[in-house]
Amino acid sequence: MTFDDLLIHARGLVAGRRRSVLGIAGSPGAGKTTLAQTLVRELNASGERWVAHVPMDGFHLADAELDRLGLRERKGAPGTFDAAGYAALLGRLREEVDGTVYAPGFERVLEQPIAGAIPVPPTARLVVTEGNYLLLGTGAWARVRAQLDEVWFCELDEDERIRRLIARHEEFGKGHDEAVAWVLGTDQRNADLVAAGRDRADLVVPASLDAGV
Repeated sequence: MTFDDLLIHARGLVAGRRRSVLGIAGSPGAGKTTLAQTLVRELNASGERWVAHVPMDGFHLADAELDRLGLRERKGAPGTFDAAGYAALLGRLREEVDGTVYAPGFERVLEQPIAGAIPVPPTARLVVTEGNYLLLGTGAWARVRAQLDEVWFCELDEDERIRRLIARHEEFGKGHDEAVAWVLGTDQRNADLVAAGRDRADLVVPASLDAGV
């Protein structure tokens, strides 16, 4: 498998006027966002903006709500997202193709969702969405999977994934010891849950492609 194979496969998801939605899943730090951004950039390289990128991260619950629920220290776990809202948005993206649909974004410096940050125009025939829990079959997450034409799973060597994740937390303000504790605690519990869904993916993107994206 090559990255060009992934591009061909993604193009093949679009048929006629129907809008398709491709999901990219994987554990925290596995490279989901990089893969999604690269797919979108390369597919749009001809100049026609026919592919849009809508991350799941915009459906993080705000810190104020996490505090109310007592879930601040579990931020990033399945119950700290509005999974039902995410499923509803994916349904809108599939059905409402004649006007612009606005999706929430996520500000990593603030670590807060931002409403209406991502416009998906009528010209978008493929939407690439990425997040940890696209293959989670419990609760409202099962409704998310039902809105996706395919889900790809990003796989990365575990030591490298952890190294990258620690570096990311440090980049956005955590001290080294705090970053390591978070990655090996909260993030690892989430990663184990995500990894359990690997076999339910339509395609596994191997670590060997990581350098190519």
